Amino acid sequence: MKLSSKIYDLELKHTFAISRGAHDIQRTLIVKLEQDGKVGYGEAVEDPYYGFTVEGMQEKLEELRPVIENYHLENPEDFWDMLNKELDDQRFLHCAIDIAANDLYGILQGKPLYEIWGLKTDKIPMTNYTIGLDSLDVMKEKLLEFPWPLYKVKLGTKNDIEIIRELRKITDSVFRVDANTGWGVEETIENSKALKELGVEFIEQPMPYDRWEDMEIVYQNSVLPLMADESCRTEEDVPKCVNRFTGINVKLVKAGGITPARRMLIEGKKLGLKTMVGCMTESSVGIAAVGQLLPYLDYVDMDGALLLKNDIGYAHDITDGVITLSGRPGTGVVLNEPF
Repeated sequence: MKLSSKIYDLELKHTFAISRGAHDIQRTLIVKLEQDGKVGYGEAVEDPYYGFTVEGMQEKLEELRPVIENYHLENPEDFWDMLNKELDDQRFLHCAIDIAANDLYGILQGKPLYEIWGLKTDKIPMTNYTIGLDSLDVMKEKLLEFPWPLYKVKLGTKNDIEIIRELRKITDSVFRVDANTGWGVEETIENSKALKELGVEFIEQPMPYDRWEDMEIVYQNSVLPLMADESCRTEEDVPKCVNRFTGINVKLVKAGGITPARRMLIEGKKLGLKTMVGCMTESSVGIAAVGQLLPYLDYVDMDGALLLKNDIGYAHDITDGVITLSGRPGTGVVLNEPF
């Protein structure tokens, strides 16, 4: 395979904030793999919280160039396993390479990935639209600016119930809330009661990822479903979530790509967990890959590209939360200006 990569600065429509910080520009690395005259693209965003920069990922990618360019892709799973020996602690970069390999593989086969996997797309979930943490006035403005049937609201403040109460006054849409590890045990339990009355569907990652014993207490006492995000990064985390969370929200970059994410979803279903795939604030390259996993999911958050001013490509149609898959081979992504 031939390897190339490019760094992009994705400008957001609005400042995006969660309990850990805020940003206006999302830097991202796009990986391109070529074989037999066909091209596949993958993506991994920069994330200081997890310690991955686009420059660092690109530098590591150059180290791997001989390994990748001497490899002939026949099966993405085998390719992932081979690279895992080289990328054990570089899940974000592994994700970009893996998405590109899966995209390329699907294009070589002339089929979208979900079709290769034998999945039907007649029943797929709607996507939420994310309202980032901000002043209450700005959060209201964002909600009114983008009418949507299903919102995920970022929380993690001392005024979270008041925020949802005020937002509820201006919409009847379903709410999901994501505390991004910002709450404690009693706070989560009490918040669940108030949030249920306010039409919230579930709570995502209320506490830090390693609070397993505390999550058992919360799980037993929360009146709302609980979705794991930071607590379910890799395949090893899935069984830990049983009896601590209602379901798992898998992120491709945290898992190391679409290959392990798919295994996580299948395992989660076997264990009786609800399944969800989330996204970062990323371009349509990453969002296209999420779309291929929809038949496995109970919930999905694939609004990342909708938050951008300058998406670098296009993939599936998303209108009022309803997702229409492109049907194109691979992940279905097309870049506006291929490099």
